[in-house]
Order: sequence, then C-alpha cells, then structure tokens
Amino acid sequence: MDHQDPAELRKPYLGAPLRRSGLADHPMTQFHLWFDEAYDSGLAEPNAMVLASVEPSGMPRARTVLMKGYDSTGLRFFTNYTSRKGRALEADPRASAVFPWHAIRRQVLLAGRVERLSDEENDRYFASRPRGSQLGAWASERQSRPVADRAELDRLYREFDTVWAAEEEIPRPAYWGGFRLVPSEVEFWQGGADRMHDRFRYLREPDGSWSVERLAP
Repeated sequence: MDHQDPAELRKPYLGAPLRRSGLADHPMTQFHLWFDEAYDSGLAEPNAMVLASVEPSGMPRARTVLMKGYDSTGLRFFTNYTSRKGRALEADPRASAVFPWHAIRRQVLLAGRVERLSDEENDRYFASRPRGSQLGAWASERQSRPVADRAELDRLYREFDTVWAAEEEIPRPAYWGGFRLVPSEVEFWQGGADRMHDRFRYLREPDGSWSVERLAP
C-alpha cells in the first residue's frame, strides 16, 4: 500500500519540564488544574477519555466515552447499564481511563474501581440532557447488540419521539445511568524533548493519603 510510514511520524515535544514541586498533593486537584488548561487551550472535547474494562472472558476492551463530571472522589460517566461495557463493569469493576491530550503534550491515566451512581445523581444528569439525547437513550435500549440496519434505529427514535409531548418531561430509562471511577492510581505524563518524558504517578496509600513517585519515561 502507498501511504505514509507511521514509523516516520515523529513530533518533537518542546516546552518546560514537569517537576514534582509543581504538582498538587492530591491527584484530583492536579487533574482539575490540567483539565482547565486543556479546556482553555481549545482542545476538542477535552473530556473525551479512553475507558478500558475487563470482559468476562478476561479480554481487555477499550472505547472512547465522555467524562461528565469529577471531584475529589473520581470521575463520572454515563452509559446504558445493559451495554457491553456496562455489563463488563458490573461483572468486574476494575477499570482504567486515559485522557490523550497529545496536542498539548500531555496525558492522564487513572486506574481503579467503578461504582454505580445513585438514582438521584442519574435522574439529575438525565434531566439536564437535551431532549434529543434523552430520546436517543430510549431508542438505544439494545446498545452494543446487533440491529438490522440504520432504518430500524431511526424508526425507534421516531416512535419514542411521539410518546412524550415537546414540553413534557422525559423520564430516565431504568437501564440508563452512570458510574464513578474511583482511582487508586493516577499518572500524569508530559512529553519531553528527545523522548525524555516526565511521568509522575500518584498511589493511594492504605490510610487514604497519596504518595507520588517519578517514573522513567
């Protein structure tokens, strides 16, 4: 095939190095600082993250999802609980997420366990979504399962669009909700010149505090 050789695609990383003295003591405080900078940089969808879970077969599986909130306890994202990732996370709550902010020579990796959000949290976020997204959640009840064609999906959407009047509140499907990724490990990576990258890993200690260590690039 006639195409660009991926091995020749090299991008130099230039800029100030990352130092331990410049990091916050809590990883989610540091995440907040970096997320704000990613947003301010104009990066497209800085809340997009690659979420990896473990299938019942033991095979890892990754996909891109949108992070919809964070605080000192971790990250929040929403999905269909009966989807492939939803079922995998219910069977094995171990997960990891990567924010690939390569345009600003950074990435963040979080690993830990997931837990379901409360019905109150799920209802509150679902009510904040645009009507079209709410209808889409109803139309995609069989998320991750085979469908005949696009026409079937469009038909389902149109059918649900007639169930509720335009001004009527659309309830949250029982199968739809969120997870919180509670990290036990968080790594901050910043690209450096000559592939001498800066990497710092936060590890949760048994008493709930966090230790920080530098990793080799």
